[in-house]
Amino acid sequence: MLKSPYIHILLFIATLITTTLAGAEWIFGKSFFFQWEEMGWTEFKRGFWYSIPFLGFLTTHEFGHYFMAKIRKIEVSLPYYIPGWFVVLTSIGTFGAFIKIKEQVNSKNDYFDIGIAGPLAGFVVAATVLACGFYYLPSDEYIYGIHPEYKNFQGNYRAFLDNYATNGEIITLGKSLLYNFFESAFADPKLIPHPYELTHYPLILAGFLGLLFTALNLLPIGQLDGGHILFALIGKRAFDVISPTFLVLLVSYSGLGMFKLSDFGMAYSETQATLLLQFAFFVYFNYLCFSRIFKNKVNNWIITLAVIFIQLTLSKITPSLTGYSGFIAFGFLIGRILGVYHPATFDTKPLGMTRIVLGWLAIVIFILCFSPNPIN
Repeated sequence: MLKSPYIHILLFIATLITTTLAGAEWIFGKSFFFQWEEMGWTEFKRGFWYSIPFLGFLTTHEFGHYFMAKIRKIEVSLPYYIPGWFVVLTSIGTFGAFIKIKEQVNSKNDYFDIGIAGPLAGFVVAATVLACGFYYLPSDEYIYGIHPEYKNFQGNYRAFLDNYATNGEIITLGKSLLYNFFESAFADPKLIPHPYELTHYPLILAGFLGLLFTALNLLPIGQLDGGHILFALIGKRAFDVISPTFLVLLVSYSGLGMFKLSDFGMAYSETQATLLLQFAFFVYFNYLCFSRIFKNKVNNWIITLAVIFIQLTLSKITPSLTGYSGFIAFGFLIGRILGVYHPATFDTKPLGMTRIVLGWLAIVIFILCFSPNPIN
């Protein structure tokens, strides 16, 4: 049986390898599995330009929690890193990392301090990485090394891609407010990559993901970092109303446009039967997201059916209105596994002014980092 800290070190090394593999695949747009003849040690080493800054963000975030817990004299584990390279599918190389609090936390101040330390520390690293990615943009020769065919457009490959029919095979990044600010403040306009090519730039990709995960962690739901912060700011009674409300809004937005009333015709066909099965699974999956809001299952089904009704109604009124389906998996993780509510504390004293200011700063950071359609 491996004992601490060896398991943490081995998981970190494994995650460093998987994120480096993923980084190289993003940079070169090729797979180690499918194009192994073209992806070797040289390409793997280039992946460190992604894995080191991205794991730098992730490590700083987790050790922010860890060291604050130690300062507050709360027993806590070292970070557990979760490697996540999918071999045959595009991935970011990890499912993240987490620390395990080994004792009950009884103070709102402790929850607040531990909760906010990770996002604030990680945010500084992610913002720095993204700013550097824009400030040190390479010349177009960099993208020509990945796409030699772009040389045929006499330095105007961006115009070609503006009119390129992608057929959905291109991955683009949804820009947050802070992303737009860094792009305009630090990047040479002549060197800004086309949106279709951003994922080839490892510092930009690592910084973007750092801001995205900071925003997701700051969602004011359950026992996410944002949940700890908001719980300490407003107290359990108000939080137990706001947290499930945000979960319902998140899952509702996720499913917008996935199904439309116009999709369901009257005539029976195998296609219709498949669609109905998919819709039934979608309804049940929504229910699982909401299944821990109330103890009474009937109430959770009422929420589920109300959300589905609103989604279908909106799709009828505004067919072009769509959400971001990627968030629904996150809604399931929160609603079904992590839980919607926050444990009570014996200490119910209000926070001091410094913590209140930091709490609202965290909310501002969430707004600046959040993108409604992050990866398309």
